Amino acid sequence: MDTTPDTSSETPTVPVFACACTSVRRTGRALAQVYDAIMAPSGLRNTQFALLSRLDQETPVGMGDLAELLAMDRTTLTRALMPLERQGWVVVEAGADRRTRQVRLTEGGAATREAARPLWRQAQAHVAMKFGEERLAALRQELAALAAIAR
Repeated sequence: MDTTPDTSSETPTVPVFACACTSVRRTGRALAQVYDAIMAPSGLRNTQFALLSRLDQETPVGMGDLAELLAMDRTTLTRALMPLERQGWVVVEAGADRRTRQVRLTEGGAATREAARPLWRQAQAHVAMKFGEERLAALRQELAALAAIAR
């Protein structure tokens, strides 16, 4: 795969913010819009696909552990899981000691995620083509390092 970024179209300029948080959040929202537009035919938003994908790798998983892994508070995670639970794609159930909750991906959820995967790959390829595969790989490493220092 060609890893040279696409420079054939003019890239719009955006302001550079001094605040790291504002910059990362703006970039996250902009990327989410790209992924959501490409993934729209699947009926899944990028955030929902990410949750189903994480659960496909690790299920069942405790709500606290999942929230920590995704750097989300439990209330936000609970709200994000509600539409997935209504669709029957995940099950939220009591954990081992009844004080904890765990999340499990259902067969329907796994099938939905798998059906959406080609669109997610298309979104990934689009971003890699526009930004450059090597730059994108380096960015992912830098973002992981940034997330680690924020904990």
